[in-house]
Amino acid sequence: VREKDFDIDGFLNVLAPFYKGGDYDFLLNSDKELDLTGKRFIVFELDNISGNKVLLPVVTLIIMETFIAKMRRLKGIRKMILIEECWMSANMSEYIKYLFKTVRKYFGEAVVVTQEVDDIISSPIVKEAIINNSDCKILLDQRKYMNKFEHIQRLLGLTEKEKGQILSINQANHPGRFYREVWIGLGGTHSAVYATEVSGEEYYTFTTEESEKMEVQRLAERLDGNLELAVRHLAEKMREEQGQRSTLK
Repeated sequence: VREKDFDIDGFLNVLAPFYKGGDYDFLLNSDKELDLTGKRFIVFELDNISGNKVLLPVVTLIIMETFIAKMRRLKGIRKMILIEECWMSANMSEYIKYLFKTVRKYFGEAVVVTQEVDDIISSPIVKEAIINNSDCKILLDQRKYMNKFEHIQRLLGLTEKEKGQILSINQANHPGRFYREVWIGLGGTHSAVYATEVSGEEYYTFTTEESEKMEVQRLAERLDGNLELAVRHLAEKMREEQGQRSTLK
């Protein structure tokens, strides 16, 4: 690269905080070889640095590079990246656009998850990249959007039949069964509402309800820190309570 085409002083200035003695000298100077290419399941939790204007872009770049390396190097192996509510970062928008247009060429899948559809459509780049390149759409209960669903219907390109299916979710569930419904649409050719029912063990493992998570943690403490045993106990208790309700009926 010619010197006039590259600002070496600016480059060194940006790297200074990450060099010896800098505020972040611990971050990029590990003496350990870390290769994530062969790791089957990797989670990057960004909550703790979401407000850090220095670290967030750096970690975002590391995540991008990690998946791109796996995508290109692992031949004949299905790869998946699941991105939850981080396209709001300006650094991620162009990456997601690139990802959705290329990942399928490398036997991969890209999935985004959001609690608000508006999060996706607020970015024109992400809106076009995600919606136009997603053959599979999955929607949960949309009752809170009942009065403004036409907006979502138009943006996602849903038919009247699909709209009716989605707004029927969890409207007539069997009272004696513990399940939730979900709508799945495949490329505009097939769509249906499905019931998803998990075991008690799965429920207590993945619940996001704080009171239930605290219940699991308290029981685990009484069981010498054994989370698996705590989950099994609570799952069995849930089945017993459901059985008693069924007997009373």
